[in-house]
Amino acid sequence: MGWIIPQYTQAQVNAAGESLKNNILKGEWLNPYALRVVDNFRSAHGFPLNTIQANLRNHAKSINSNSIIAQRLKRLSSILNKLERFPDMKFARMQDIGGCRAIMKTITQVNHLADIYTNHETEIRHIVLPGKDYIQEPKADGYRSRHLVFQYQSDRNTIYNQMKIEMQIRTLRQHAWATASETVGTFLRQDLKSGKASSDWERLFQLMSTEIAYREGCPLVPGIPSDRKLWQEEIKTLEHKLQAIGTLGSLINMLYVMPFNKETRYLVLLLDLRAKRLSIKGYDKLDEANKDYIAQEEKRRQVGSGDVVLLSVGEIKDLKAAYPNYYADTAIFNGILSDCVGKQSGS
Repeated sequence: MGWIIPQYTQAQVNAAGESLKNNILKGEWLNPYALRVVDNFRSAHGFPLNTIQANLRNHAKSINSNSIIAQRLKRLSSILNKLERFPDMKFARMQDIGGCRAIMKTITQVNHLADIYTNHETEIRHIVLPGKDYIQEPKADGYRSRHLVFQYQSDRNTIYNQMKIEMQIRTLRQHAWATASETVGTFLRQDLKSGKASSDWERLFQLMSTEIAYREGCPLVPGIPSDRKLWQEEIKTLEHKLQAIGTLGSLINMLYVMPFNKETRYLVLLLDLRAKRLSIKGYDKLDEANKDYIAQEEKRRQVGSGDVVLLSVGEIKDLKAAYPNYYADTAIFNGILSDCVGKQSGS
């Protein structure tokens, strides 16, 4: 399979993270040695990530055979951004370098799946660390999902012990909200996740998260009026001001998705915003995919535009559903928004 093996001590990994953090804060070129150390540690999460993802897949599919499972290694750009945003964070302690996700149909299914792990109803040997329930306690920006964190533990593959993997479990509507938020950040330069979006876009997503929470019978986003009529009227006003439905709907038509080999396990997605093109390369081996990802990430840093990610899905047909933001596809979110403002029926 060609799994990446960690080559550096935790002290070296943390030192590399500090070096890159200082480079960013001082506006310097990134230290090449530190980048190699950080990438090796990031890539080495591939094996424990695949192990925990396989367990997640089995349980999720037993609850709903149509559930969508995906996994990804955290992008180097995202790692660097996180180190910059949280100056006191030690890189080796970052909990979401490797992440897997289950997208379920209903809140009941989400809670059932999460309970399997929190109530220790599974054969998994890895240590379940305290996670976050952003469904019962939504973030102020409207983000909602169940987050669990696992510390890999094995008697046979001890070199990966202590590595942490994050598991996200969310409904299809919550996933639609989250990926629409990322689409707005990527294509409209409205970075909601980092608080760098306009107040109107931020407010619209807060209100839409509240609307979705109401439909799913979950706690509302903090600070939003409890009267549904009030937030729906505000949604209508903001949608009209931003022309959000038309703007989001038009994005998918501007992007050309290049044909790719669909008989592969690992995928490198390269989003070229200037050319308005999504390129997807498939690989059978993780180490080969990782080499291409590193090369493409370096090119992306030099150009300063676009996005690149290394990921895997159980079935290629689930790729667009798992990562609609890379396709600029906000159809599900747009359907809920349209229904909310009375521009269509259903949803």
